[in-house]
Amino acid sequence: QVQLVESEGGLVQAGGSLRLSCAASTTIFSIGAMGWYRQTPEKQRELVATITSGGSTAYADSVKGRFFISRDKGKNTVHLEMSSLKPEDTAVYVCNAKYGVGITWPNNAWGQGTQVTVSS
Repeated sequence: QVQLVESEGGLVQAGGSLRLSCAASTTIFSIGAMGWYRQTPEKQRELVATITSGGSTAYADSVKGRFFISRDKGKNTVHLEMSSLKPEDTAVYVCNAKYGVGITWPNNAWGQGTQVTVSS
């Protein structure tokens, strides 16, 4: 089993910054890529940013240049630095971790989600 512990989101004004963190813990499985998704009542869950165990990153077009994902070296902890936040970034942000055995990670673990609200 994989457990994900997310930091709290919060309320921030447009143009502001916020940092989210997520730590994955497991005694059995290996962790592959980790990342953040977000969802609103109006939209399906969408990818925000991911980072592989090797450090390769990917971002949604809507956040490129504003958000930065990083991973503590050798650890299963990721950070999402969000800057120049916009009201449309308001969503529940959910941490994701791919996990499996060895170097294959076919399974998904999800955090509980944390609310990020950007006021205009």
